[in-house]
Amino acid sequence: MIHAAKIESSKRLMRVLALLSDGQAYTTKEIIDNAFVCNPSTCASELRANGYDISCKCIGRGLFEYRLVGKPETVKA
Repeated sequence: MIHAAKIESSKRLMRVLALLSDGQAYTTKEIIDNAFVCNPSTCASELRANGYDISCKCIGRGLFEYRLVGKPETVKA
């Protein structure tokens, strides 16, 4: 289990969340380039730990895209 940063105190997670908030899918490279993070998969895991529903889809050999599916108040238990 990872030690997830709290969204409230992590500018890194806030940048990724801001990018994903439009509901569009973004590739790993797009997240790196636009949110200035090194490891989008870790950010997605940390956002999930903060209650966000982040989907991950393999769209090619070694190519993944991430999408914000739900926020904490809309995520179903």
